Amino acid sequence: MFKEDILKGKRILVTGGGTGLGREMSEHYVKHGAELVICGRRESVLTETANEFKDKYGANVRYQPLDIRSPQDVEDFIDSIFQEGPLHGLVNNAAGNFISPTKDLSARGFDAIANIVFHGTFYVTNAVGKKWLEQNIKGSIISILATWVWTGSPFVVPSAMSKSALHTMTKSLAVEWGPHGIRINAIAPGPFPTEGAWARLSPKGDLDDSNSMSTIPMGRVGQMGELQNLATFLMADGCEYLTGQTIALDGAQYLSGGGTFSQLSKMSEDDWSDIRSMIKKTNDSDKQKRST
Repeated sequence: MFKEDILKGKRILVTGGGTGLGREMSEHYVKHGAELVICGRRESVLTETANEFKDKYGANVRYQPLDIRSPQDVEDFIDSIFQEGPLHGLVNNAAGNFISPTKDLSARGFDAIANIVFHGTFYVTNAVGKKWLEQNIKGSIISILATWVWTGSPFVVPSAMSKSALHTMTKSLAVEWGPHGIRINAIAPGPFPTEGAWARLSPKGDLDDSNSMSTIPMGRVGQMGELQNLATFLMADGCEYLTGQTIALDGAQYLSGGGTFSQLSKMSEDDWSDIRSMIKKTNDSDKQKRST
């Protein structure tokens, strides 16, 4: 679909770029000539991804562990990037989520999601945007949202609320920063299975059965190449008039029914207890990996 060097000369930052959807988009950017910067909470994952891209494409990928929940750490990180050279693109991909009845959410559980998705994404967006405004640089921002920004979604209320706020940020900053040549768009993917997300959002395989697929008119989950192509199109030159938009990439799922997790209303308390145990096991495993 694209020329091999369509992103040559562009320097792009992808948050959460070492795993999942972030890694998939990062690889497509490198493959098409971009200079890549990735960050995330786990240095081992970032190192592994950077080394793989170097071996596969001969690309030197800059990477650094970063907790985007810390505004000062974000500012320092963005300062260090621009000291080496300007960014031309930003992908707000870092996120967190898990399914839970809202009545069972603690304030800490709510903040665990909102501090990453809502606060952290704004910190990074504003830090990069300020540099572009100061240095008169045109740039493109893509935020990875969800179709819940239009429908809402039960059992993932902290994420639905936070991503809806970013949907509003996308429209607001497109107007505010548009006169300076800064474009801001978002992608709202439907189900795109990744190992980490599925362990928290579909621990019992609820999103993989035929009943779940029946909510998607195309009858299947998304393919990574489809997301990669859209992310590259939005980052490349040639569509500068496109800004302030959130684009659904979900096989028309959200147009055909409620939020992604609406079907979970049928689950019993015992089912939820099993799911909490599975999610805790996944989180404990991730903590152990980060400490090693």
